[in-house]
Amino acid sequence: MTTTPGVGQDRPDGLRERKKARTRAAIREHALRLFRENGYQRTTVEQIAAAAEVSPSTFFRYFPTKEDLVLQDDMDTRMIEAFERQPSGLSPLGAVRAAVREMFASYTQADLDTLSETTVLTLTVPEVRARAMDEFARTIGVIAEALAKRSGRPADDLAVRTAAGAIIGVMMSLTMPWEGWSSDPQTIGDLFQHIDQALALLEAGLPL
Repeated sequence: MTTTPGVGQDRPDGLRERKKARTRAAIREHALRLFRENGYQRTTVEQIAAAAEVSPSTFFRYFPTKEDLVLQDDMDTRMIEAFERQPSGLSPLGAVRAAVREMFASYTQADLDTLSETTVLTLTVPEVRARAMDEFARTIGVIAEALAKRSGRPADDLAVRTAAGAIIGVMMSLTMPWEGWSSDPQTIGDLFQHIDQALALLEAGLPL
């Protein structure tokens, strides 16, 4: 008897992707634990790889740098998927606001705990903070692609890039200055609420 992949069994590519996702999650989980125990600077890539039972070369296939362990998560994916589900009648910024709220609602308590931890690391560890600038730039591109698809314009359209940059600028304005952050998950909840309020101001034309 023959079977069709995906009917009665998992597709090989699906199995591979899940295995990669588990390996990636394990590396990140062990890294965050070691950061808590030993501090970020005192934890090496070799120690993280050993704890996750992978080679250093495997580590670098998943995370180009140690800083990316902190910065890379599924926030972009969750937000873009939520953005694409929004009704066509919403304005682009209205759809972004709705997507951010939906994304935040999708987080479990464990997700929020991890997000709180990585946010504090991002804001307090100089190496991670510097790398975060690259991540902000990359995210502008991700949001521009989503806005372009929704509006029917190219991603390098001036209005599209400006809107994407303004959205990221709002988020950056609320996470800077870096001082004063705590690992209390309520801080993350407050941050998302403030982001929604700030995006509402942007949607209204930034009245002062």
